[in-house]
Amino acid sequence: MSNQLEKVSELIELRAKARLGGGEKAIEKQHLQGKHTARERIELLVDEGSFEELDMFVEHRCTNFGMEKKKILGDGVVTGFGTIEGRLVYLFAQDFTVIGGSLSETMAKKICKVMDLAMTMGAPVIGLNDSGGARIQEGISALAGYGEIFQRNILASGVVPQISGIFGPCAGGAVYSPALTDFTIMVKGISYMFLTGPKVVKTVTGEDVTQEQLGGAEVHGNRSGVTHFVVDTGEEGIALIRRLLGFLPQNNLEEAPVKTSDDPIDRLEDSLNEIIPDSPNKPYDMYEVIGAIIDKGEFLEVHADFAKNIIVGFARFNGRPVGIVANQPKTLAGVLDINASRKAARFVRFCDAFNIPLVTLVDVPGFLPGTGQEYGGVIVHGAKLLYAYGEATVPKVTVTLRKSYGGAHIVMSCKQLRGDMNYAWPTAEIAVMGGAGAVEVLYAKEAKESDDPKKVLTEKEIEYTKAFANPYNAAKYGYIDDVIEPRNTRFRIIRALQQLATKKQNNPSKKHDNLPL
Repeated sequence: MSNQLEKVSELIELRAKARLGGGEKAIEKQHLQGKHTARERIELLVDEGSFEELDMFVEHRCTNFGMEKKKILGDGVVTGFGTIEGRLVYLFAQDFTVIGGSLSETMAKKICKVMDLAMTMGAPVIGLNDSGGARIQEGISALAGYGEIFQRNILASGVVPQISGIFGPCAGGAVYSPALTDFTIMVKGISYMFLTGPKVVKTVTGEDVTQEQLGGAEVHGNRSGVTHFVVDTGEEGIALIRRLLGFLPQNNLEEAPVKTSDDPIDRLEDSLNEIIPDSPNKPYDMYEVIGAIIDKGEFLEVHADFAKNIIVGFARFNGRPVGIVANQPKTLAGVLDINASRKAARFVRFCDAFNIPLVTLVDVPGFLPGTGQEYGGVIVHGAKLLYAYGEATVPKVTVTLRKSYGGAHIVMSCKQLRGDMNYAWPTAEIAVMGGAGAVEVLYAKEAKESDDPKKVLTEKEIEYTKAFANPYNAAKYGYIDDVIEPRNTRFRIIRALQQLATKKQNNPSKKHDNLPL
C-alpha cells in the first residue's frame, strides 16, 4: 500500500472512531433511556446527505484529574451546517456519550465557531442540548466557555433565528443559552431544565422534589413558561423544529418564505356570523375563529399550555406567514394578566424582529384584578405588551370581535399604537369599561336616591350598552378603519396584508430601548 493510501486509510479510521463518540456501550445506554445520539438527531433534522461536519478531530486540553487519559475526538459536541427544506442552517448537538456531554473549553469553541458562521452567513442556528453541565475538571475555563456562548446568543438575538431543542438534561449555567434563544422545545419524561438540582434544593431549602417536578417539560410548559413547545418524543421535537423554520426567514433582513396556497382568499365562513353568543358573559372558542380564517386551518401554536387566556402562534394567509395574537374567551374570559402579557409581548417582539406581520384578534374585558396580580407587577408586565406593539414596525392588522375595554383595548394593538388596519365586527364593544361597571360610576348617586336602585341601574346599563357598546363610536373617530361582516374576515385580512406588503416604518435612532422589565 502506498504512503498516500495509508494516510487515507488512517483518515477513514479516525472518522469512524469520531462518529462512535463515547463508544458502543455509551450509545446503547443512550438508546435504553429512550434518547437518540447527537448524530442521530442531526440526521433526523437536516435534509438527507446535507450535513457537513466541522471540527471532528478537536480534543480537549485538560490535564487535571486524569483527564489527559480521557480524550475523545470531537469532545462531546457535533457541529456543522446543513439544509432544512433546502435552506441553510448551522447547528450543534451535544453528545451525552462523551463525558456526559459536559461543556469544556474546546467544546465551547466549537459551538462558538458555528454561531459565528451563522451570523456571518445570515442563517438560523439550532442547538440540540443534552448535557450534564459544565465540565468540573476544567473549572473556570468551562465557565468562560459558557460566557462566550451566551455573548453570541445575545448578539445574534434579532439577527438570526435561534432554536434550542432540549433532548436530555440541561442544568446550571447551561440553561441560560436556551433561555436567550427564540424558541425552546422540551420532551416529556426526558428533558429537564433547572439552575440548581434536587440535591441542592434539599440542602438549601429542605424541600424534597424530583427532577421532573423541579424542571420537567410539563412544569416549564404550563407553569413557568420557560419552554415554548412540549412534545412526547425526540422525533416529534425534531419534526417540530423543521416545521417551525418553515414560518421563519433566514435572518432579519429577509422575508419569511411564501408558499403557494390553493385556499381561496375570498372563502366565506358563514359560521363566523353566528359564533358570538347573545350573552356577553358566554364564552366561545377563539381557536374556531383562527382555524376558519387562516390557510387550510394550519396553525402552529407557541406556548400552547402556558397562559391559555391568550393564544399566540404562526399561520399563513394566502401563503404568507403571519404571527397571530388572540384573546381566548374560554379561559378566564380572555382577560390579560401577568403571564399572558409576558407571553404575547415576547411573541410580538420576535415577529417584529424577523419581519413577520401581526394579526391580532381582540376579545378582552380588561386586566385581571386583585392583589396577586398587582403585587406581582401586572402594571410592568402589561406595559411589556403595550411596548411591544407600540415599537413594532411590521404590518399590523387588528380585528375586534367582541369586548375591547379600557387599558386592555389600548394594549391589544389599537390604532394609537400604530395599528395599520383596525377592523371590528358589528358585535364589537369598544369602550372604557363594560356597561355594568360604567353605570355604577356614572349613575351611583341617581340610583341611591331612587326607590328602586337596581331598576335604575339596569335601565341605564341598557341605555349605555346601546349607545357605547358598539364599534361605530370608534369608527366615527377613525380609530376603527371599517366594520366588517364576520364571514368576510379572511378576505379583509388578506387584502390588508397585501396592501401593507411594502410598508416602511422606522423607529427613532437609539442605542437600544429600555423595555419595562
